[in-house]
Amino acid sequence: MAVRTFTMPKSLNESLASEQPPNSDVDRPSVNGSAGNFSASEKEPLASDGPKRKLGITYAAQDTLPKLPIPELEDTCRKYQAVLAPLQNRREQEDTAAAVQDFLKSDGLELQARLKKYATGKTSYIEQFWYDSYLNFDNSVVLNLNPFFLLEDDPTPARNNQVTRAASLVISSLSFVRAVRKEELPPDTLKGTPLCMYQYSRLFSTARIPTENGCQIAQDSGSRHIVVLCKGQFYWFDVLDDHSDIIMTEKDMALNLQVIVDDAEQTPIQEAAKGALGVLSTENRKIWAGLRDVLTREEDSNNAECLGIVDSALFILCLDYTEPKNGAELCGNMLCGTSEVVKGVQIGTCTNRWYDKLQIIVCKNGSAGINFEHTGVDGHTVLRMASDVYTDTILRFAKSINGQAPSLWASTSPDPSKRDPASFGDVSTTPHKLEWDMLPELGTALRFAETRLADLIQQNEFQILEFAGYGKNFITSMGFSPDAFVQMAFQAAYYGLYGRVENTYEPAMTKVFLHGRTEAIRAATHESAEFVKTFWADTSPQHKVDALKKATQKHTALTKECAKALGQDRHLYALYCVWQRAVDEEGAEAASSNGYSSPADASSDMGTNSQRGSIASSPPQSPSKDRDNKDRSGYPPGKPPLQQIPFLFSDPGYDRLNTTILSTSNCGNPALRHFGFGPSSADGFGIGYIIKDDSISVCISSKHRQTKRFVDSLEAYFVEIKRLLRSVKKGEGTGRSRVRESEREKKASKGKAITADGQSVSGNLSNGGHETLVEEEEDEGLGGYGFFDAGMLLQALKASQEDKERPSDKAVGNARRAIGKKLRLSEY
Repeated sequence: MAVRTFTMPKSLNESLASEQPPNSDVDRPSVNGSAGNFSASEKEPLASDGPKRKLGITYAAQDTLPKLPIPELEDTCRKYQAVLAPLQNRREQEDTAAAVQDFLKSDGLELQARLKKYATGKTSYIEQFWYDSYLNFDNSVVLNLNPFFLLEDDPTPARNNQVTRAASLVISSLSFVRAVRKEELPPDTLKGTPLCMYQYSRLFSTARIPTENGCQIAQDSGSRHIVVLCKGQFYWFDVLDDHSDIIMTEKDMALNLQVIVDDAEQTPIQEAAKGALGVLSTENRKIWAGLRDVLTREEDSNNAECLGIVDSALFILCLDYTEPKNGAELCGNMLCGTSEVVKGVQIGTCTNRWYDKLQIIVCKNGSAGINFEHTGVDGHTVLRMASDVYTDTILRFAKSINGQAPSLWASTSPDPSKRDPASFGDVSTTPHKLEWDMLPELGTALRFAETRLADLIQQNEFQILEFAGYGKNFITSMGFSPDAFVQMAFQAAYYGLYGRVENTYEPAMTKVFLHGRTEAIRAATHESAEFVKTFWADTSPQHKVDALKKATQKHTALTKECAKALGQDRHLYALYCVWQRAVDEEGAEAASSNGYSSPADASSDMGTNSQRGSIASSPPQSPSKDRDNKDRSGYPPGKPPLQQIPFLFSDPGYDRLNTTILSTSNCGNPALRHFGFGPSSADGFGIGYIIKDDSISVCISSKHRQTKRFVDSLEAYFVEIKRLLRSVKKGEGTGRSRVRESEREKKASKGKAITADGQSVSGNLSNGGHETLVEEEEDEGLGGYGFFDAGMLLQALKASQEDKERPSDKAVGNARRAIGKKLRLSEY
């Protein structure tokens, strides 16, 4: 029996210097760090139809998937007006209506025809525009594009320390890589319908490469190694052979990682921070492009080879030396790292990242998460990877107990410990440390990049809600869609704090189509606006629950429509990009002289920001127009020139549609503890949430916009709406408002404490057998001034409308009792 043995070097630096035979894999990056050394297909794999593949189950349904449909122009314009209506006053609605009519009669028809012609023969009418919007984003990807997943702790206690947890996650991740490469990964389905699997081919060994003209996504499809970051220092070793089989056991992996941790600790962290080049990946993309040119100035230089090793790695493993104290700190660590300056030197985990690639992050105590570059993959794809990886760690542990335990994979790699070492091929499983040549300009740039990153981290805050009162089971037992129910919670909590309805974004997956990504659900609807106003008004519980039903039904209908790619955001953005292309093709110098932007200014989705707001940019404002002037454009008779931006895109409503205040995304399952991202606008919130069977997890970020207060408001809403639904279900509702009910109770018993238990509709809603989810402790009130003293908020909102006060309100006011002891004048 052949047994794999590993030489453990005393110094990894010595190992790097002594174990590099000429022409071996050890001294090669499989691709060079310079973007210019990638082939055309490697530079922009996302814009192509993908490689020609042999038959396999993973991509078996690709040829049967329909293409993304181009919606009808009239339908899109109608939906555009509908989503803006609850956000606008009457005058603004009229302006938008006028812009829409102008668009339908002139530019819109021509742009729609151009879009259909452009889409002929292409995989998707929106795909290239989508990638352009991400890759032309110049600002830092940190907190702007990259989202994160926080995994649940490993259920096997022995693995809940850094090295063993990291080794387990890496081995399971490599099994997933193998399944994808061998096309053995079962395809995703939705109610039996196959989904597009294209994104899985772009999940690993890809890198976002900045250039002077925007970024490119490069991929080394033959990559066999991983890069490990520890205290800002870089290490690498091979993990796969040429057949994508795993060449290390979990024990071997743990041994390698422990050696890396021990070696990294030999360098004082303040000293290591001075060479933590991962910080450069957080820079403005144009600045980072210039710095990469410095690194690759000499084609075969040490720095160019080091950069090539990092770019071409399967993924990055980040071993952090810290243990975040709570959930909020954990989320912040996974999203952007921590900022801690000691003696003027940044030693936080923000220096231990490389944001241009998929990253698996493991803290000192074994807490783990994923941070991913979002251009080529959506949350649904990375969620499948995270779920399968988490499941595999459990099944492998089970197999160590019972050899008959099942496996998640169709086939597995041969046991590395039983293979002939010669069968591995030209690989190096010994860890090697990358030692960058710290040129003076790199040291200066690193300092500036770190201070800018620290600013960015300090400008944002994170709060979490782990609501254990109920989850999907209770919500569905009450007859509601879980996602729509939680979306209305966001609306109500925000309205309760600010008294406004704001633009809200949620992505709907469109992977039922070939190369489908997402469509934007605009959760702020007429029905949701009516609900939050009704909920906060002095109305009966029956009316409140009825309004909630209407709002959730509307949201569910919108979700289904968007899942069919029949929303308005993507179509409008494609039309805008077609207009921009027409301007560029026709050499419209007038447009550029007027300062019109290009699609490069488009903001990302994910929620924008990764999967959250619309990917559409907010085009520049055109010269002011008079909505009452029938010939606002000033076009001469005949076809209007495309050099003039269509009024629809200069309408303030379009800018508002693309300024997301509540950027939300529902992405998760039991393998995840939290999921989140940064806010998509300066005055907005980034809200990632996971609806589990008996709990709801929410991670909220903002630029210090009372995030904790928003979380508290959300939790109070969950408690209050549960009380309303429960009491209605029991048929205890009287139809009176809580204010009226409290007056009746006071008359019946002086001094009786008034509880805040709500009342709601009677009906035939089934509890679905989940009666035990709700206990009777809800009979207790919120205590003191409750968050949901709706009448008080209502009066504040109507302060300027006192002339509409009802006679009954005046009667109640005149009947106020004298409070306190009444003094008898005769006593003085």
